[in-house]
Amino acid sequence: MKMTKKAITLSLGLVVMGSASFAQSLNDAKKALDAEQYQKATSMLKTLVNSQANKGENYYYLGEAYLRTDYVDSARAVFTKGITADPKFALNYIGLGEADLKSNNTASAKTNFDKALEVASKKDFIPSMFIGKAYVAAEKPDFTAALPYLQKADELDKDDKEAETFLALGDFYAAQKKNSEALQNYLRALNIKADLHRAKVQIGRMYKESRAFPESEAALKEVIAADPNYGPAYREIAELYMQWANFEPQNFDAKAALALENYKKYLDLTDKSFESRLRYAQFLFYAKDYKTLEQETSALASVGANDAKAPVVLRMRGYSAYENKNYPQSLQYMKDFFAKTQDTSRIVGSDYLYLGKALLQSGNDSLALVNITKAVEKDSTNVEALTEIAKAFYDAKKYEKAADIYDKAIAAAPNAKGVLYSYYYDGLARYFQYAAGVNAKTNPSKDILVKADSAIAKVAALSPETTDAFLWRGRINSLLDDEVNPKGLMVPYFETFVNKVTVEKPELAAANAKKLAEAYDQLGAFYSATDKAKAKDYFTKSVAANPAGTFAPAKLKELSAPAAKAGTKK
Repeated sequence: MKMTKKAITLSLGLVVMGSASFAQSLNDAKKALDAEQYQKATSMLKTLVNSQANKGENYYYLGEAYLRTDYVDSARAVFTKGITADPKFALNYIGLGEADLKSNNTASAKTNFDKALEVASKKDFIPSMFIGKAYVAAEKPDFTAALPYLQKADELDKDDKEAETFLALGDFYAAQKKNSEALQNYLRALNIKADLHRAKVQIGRMYKESRAFPESEAALKEVIAADPNYGPAYREIAELYMQWANFEPQNFDAKAALALENYKKYLDLTDKSFESRLRYAQFLFYAKDYKTLEQETSALASVGANDAKAPVVLRMRGYSAYENKNYPQSLQYMKDFFAKTQDTSRIVGSDYLYLGKALLQSGNDSLALVNITKAVEKDSTNVEALTEIAKAFYDAKKYEKAADIYDKAIAAAPNAKGVLYSYYYDGLARYFQYAAGVNAKTNPSKDILVKADSAIAKVAALSPETTDAFLWRGRINSLLDDEVNPKGLMVPYFETFVNKVTVEKPELAAANAKKLAEAYDQLGAFYSATDKAKAKDYFTKSVAANPAGTFAPAKLKELSAPAAKAGTKK
């Protein structure tokens, strides 16, 4: 068949138009990925894979979309198909390496990265850049492995025409909190491509992580002003306001409201995929909006019942139900969460914490303790929940159990903010444990008192202004002393208590009148046998401190009575 010149021209035109359409579609899909519109990007890339099955780049970016939404197996399958379709396209090998890093298989990742460099042009900087980015983006970043690849990419990009290279270097330094180096590279990227919004967002994030909140806000608002439809800027400014709220408790409500407002805008711009709504649910938890969280997770449970992330929804439902005081429902959700979470590496400390707290509300103290202990082992910041259980046992007068739990709390987080209270109640619990044993005539070991004294001694050392610590050490050592021939073990502690509330801070004397009288009584009783003048002085001070007391007046009368006359021999 003979074609006319016009037909040939038309045919070529269609080819050019088709190629341009393909390029534009892929570019749009990449923009959607960058804008965190993962559902939209996935749909576009699936279409491209079907229509351009021999183009390796389509497969790579589809795999990236799966990786970013944590569907590692799907990503791996797509990268493998991409290699089959276009064995010389290096990025699909890098995609497999990224999947390997997500699976903690660094050896396999290195093999795939090496293969990517093997099939790529020696002058192509992009594979080296993507390998470096992969090491930085890993859950456990390997900066040592990343740097040579990023440096190689920078070296190969001789004309400094590619903004992405500097963006990658900026991310490399920002992840290590090397802010000046990161900023330098982000600015170089922006010099090449002024509308590279992610670089500006990263600068805003960097300011946020340095707690330069106003500067972060300004940078992110600049991106929003330049492109009101760029979702990540709203997400990041929402994260900023939430962190800002936590640093300014007095402004928490206002900042948290701004955080949620901007996160809703982010959702609207990112097509409200299951993944982004799930993140919103997590955000509601951080913002302490538990009522809305319960509603949102209920909706998520219906749309994502068969989703691989369904256990995460159960987690959020368990958390919100507990905070809304729906304790039985919380317990059921948390049990379901643990039953459906096969990968135990995905279980975090707060999961054990909420299961434990829900169990505690159900009356299952022993299982509650087991789970809250696990929560503290995974994350020592959960130690407060352990001390809450200890205090519950203490208030129920189960002193031995309370003290044992306080011991665990102290061992798990010796530098925790509330450790002083743990030591204090640990000491008191041991003291009352011993006293209960005496009353029950079980002949308790004085080792219990030694533990009590050791705990209260910590309070005295860490907080010398806690005057009751010295009073309790006096009480404990009074019991530790020999009953027949007391050595006065309690004397220095009662004397220190007296000095602190009458000399160092006399303004405390009135509020501590009965405690002062107790200390004076104990000291007077000890000196009664060896130094009557000193004993009388202490008892006199006891009467002055607490005129209603009966012990000191009786002892004074006894000490003031004339000695009986010796009888005469017949």
